[in-house]
Amino acid sequence: MCGIAGIFTLHQQPGLLHQLKKMTNAIAHRGPDGEGHWINNTATTGLGHRRLSIIDLSNSAAQPMQFINRYRITYNGELYNYPELKKILQQKGYTFQNKSDTEVILAAFDCWKEQCLQWFDGMFAFAIWDEKEKQLFVARDRFGEKPLYYFHDTTQFVFASEMKALWSIGIPKEMDDRMMLNYLALGYINHHADKEVTFYKNIFSLPPAHYFIISSAAFQSNPVRYWDIDKRIKINIPEKEAIEKFNDLFTTSIKNRLRSDVAIGTSLSGGLDSSAIAAGIQQLQPGSLKTFSAVFPGFAKDESAHIKTVTEKFQLQNYQVQPAANDLIKNFEKLCYHQEEPFQSASIFAQYKVFELARQHNIKVLLDGQGADETLAGYHKYLHWYLQELLGNYKFKKAKAEKLNFKNNNLPFTWNIKNYLAAFLPVQTIFHLERKEYKKIIGNTDITKSYLNALKSHEWDGIHKPLVKKLNDILYFNTTQVGLEELLRYADRNSMAHGVEVRLPFLNHHLVEFIFSLPPSFKIKNGHTKWLLRKAMDKKLPASIVWRTDKIGYEPPQQQWMENKTLEEYIHEAKRKLVAQDILNKHVLDKKVLAVGAHAANNFDWRYLTAAQFL
Repeated sequence: MCGIAGIFTLHQQPGLLHQLKKMTNAIAHRGPDGEGHWINNTATTGLGHRRLSIIDLSNSAAQPMQFINRYRITYNGELYNYPELKKILQQKGYTFQNKSDTEVILAAFDCWKEQCLQWFDGMFAFAIWDEKEKQLFVARDRFGEKPLYYFHDTTQFVFASEMKALWSIGIPKEMDDRMMLNYLALGYINHHADKEVTFYKNIFSLPPAHYFIISSAAFQSNPVRYWDIDKRIKINIPEKEAIEKFNDLFTTSIKNRLRSDVAIGTSLSGGLDSSAIAAGIQQLQPGSLKTFSAVFPGFAKDESAHIKTVTEKFQLQNYQVQPAANDLIKNFEKLCYHQEEPFQSASIFAQYKVFELARQHNIKVLLDGQGADETLAGYHKYLHWYLQELLGNYKFKKAKAEKLNFKNNNLPFTWNIKNYLAAFLPVQTIFHLERKEYKKIIGNTDITKSYLNALKSHEWDGIHKPLVKKLNDILYFNTTQVGLEELLRYADRNSMAHGVEVRLPFLNHHLVEFIFSLPPSFKIKNGHTKWLLRKAMDKKLPASIVWRTDKIGYEPPQQQWMENKTLEEYIHEAKRKLVAQDILNKHVLDKKVLAVGAHAANNFDWRYLTAAQFL
């Protein structure tokens, strides 16, 4: 896990090394254990690296790494199946000089070229310079766990793990007004994974599961998708068999993600996902596992009791942090600096403090539960999509029964005539939902008319709703297009701000492919979300964890924090800044701060506070 940077130009650039060092200095927090730089003989290509040593801590594993006097790589991530791939490549005649996964990537690229990506189980963003072909191969992992940003004009291609590395050498930092409008009115930037837009003009993000090849002869970055999820249900197997296979895949994923030459811990929120990972680790490596949690004593959604249940079950070491309003105020500017783009709520700060806590206890690698909700239908918003699929397939009795089960389990969901229409008119539903989002933007009276004009010429840009005929459609959308990647960005920035690597067992692609191949009843059943995971954990975790029906979603007491007088003053100052920029109307200055929870739809004052930091 590291920070990467690189420059590829059409003409000799004498100051290339100086620029590379500025870029790697800007992301030094990602790799506090070392740095390296390489420039080719013509001074047209340079690679930079900041190292966080996890696998093979020796100097022989330092980067940018050379291979067979032809390739150079700068790489951020972990290849979890590198021992298995190494054996395959050795059988093909390859020899290795160190014990790193980096060298395995280089050998795999030499052997299979771009097809090497099909062999990788891991999270990664890397660039490989091929001296023979005079071209750069750039790739990103399947789900977007690791970031890769770039700037490209007619003479240079510049890339890095974070945008601040690009800004450090003079790449313009210009906010995209459409993205700001989406954030202020809707609460999210709403990236579409097949596009490469970011919050800033002229800075792009390589989409997950994509690569491109760029050379001086073909100086273009045209991303190619190398992997996708098949949404079609292909397997019809008994539940017992499905549980067994899920357990096998999940356990293997955890086992591979425990490969490390440094100590490993895990996040523990008290929810099912993180608890399942803790159970899996204990099954594979019984012992005193270090776990890290954010707790909020006295807050209605505090999960301390659930954390204690899991901790006592497995005799875990649990370290806790209690983030407060004053902590948020003290760290807010730094938090925004690391995030680089606006974020949805104070939940991001709670996560930031958990990763900081892990580093304070000398843990450089944490396993975490992200990805389970998007693939296994863990959010309550998926309930109505499931019911609509049942109705669309004319399973009226089953839909009625499940609706009753949801109510009996006190699961919050709305249901009215619009849901019936969506079940039978999915295409029309797309236009309705997109228009609804658009109206939320143009109908926001806080935003000035002059600023709204930035959107009207691009009415539908940044607003995309999927065609949903079945539950898998919306799960696919949130897993591969809009939703998960944004959460992965938060986790990457928050962890790497403290030099901590996060590994996500639920995002092994074989596991995800299996989950998507199953009927929807394996995800939502008998009034429960994440049915398959619950059944798999039924005998491994306490029932109070497995069958709990409340969904907290890593929520801090944001409403209480926003009532803090100092934070209120900061919010008013943020509003003044946005008014001065002609983004918000002056009347917002007369409004009292609306303190709401982290997941509230009308979380406007939080957005104003955050947005002002990114002007």
